[in-house]
Amino acid sequence: MKRRLSVAISLIGDPKVVYMDEPSTGLDPASRNELWNVVMKAKRDRAILLTTHSMEEAKHLCDRLGIFVDGSLQCVGNAKQLKARYGGSYVFTITTPSNYEQEVDSMVRRLFPSANKTYHISGTQKFELPKHEVRIADVFQAVDNAKNRFTVQAWGLVDTTLEGVFIKVSHGV
Repeated sequence: MKRRLSVAISLIGDPKVVYMDEPSTGLDPASRNELWNVVMKAKRDRAILLTTHSMEEAKHLCDRLGIFVDGSLQCVGNAKQLKARYGGSYVFTITTPSNYEQEVDSMVRRLFPSANKTYHISGTQKFELPKHEVRIADVFQAVDNAKNRFTVQAWGLVDTTLEGVFIKVSHGV
């Protein structure tokens, strides 16, 4: 309730600039969405400077994002620009019985020589695939072929997220 009240108070008097520090932290999803709608409506008539650790909140509310590391501004842009500049990869996740892990690793490396395995535990593996090497149709075809040889319990291919961008920027990658 205090967070919602703080946002309401900050908008009293129709200010032209509003500063908000993590306005939806700790709110349940329904309250958070209501608050986000209020902020979205309020930003039409004023500038809102928002600080947050929540990339979901930043993606939803911000037109431009700046990422600070150790108090220093590292980059500025909209979400799409930052993903293009710092993303550069897809994340391919596949879950199989553990005895097929080596076969999956070989399949991925054969298709995408520059693939980087970022996660591996009990049959689930994640790989970073450089976008310039990936044709999405090839991934679908490879998984379809793999299903004929062994059980694929789950798989997915996702674009770089804002969280991934933040991690890369903050680690200086």
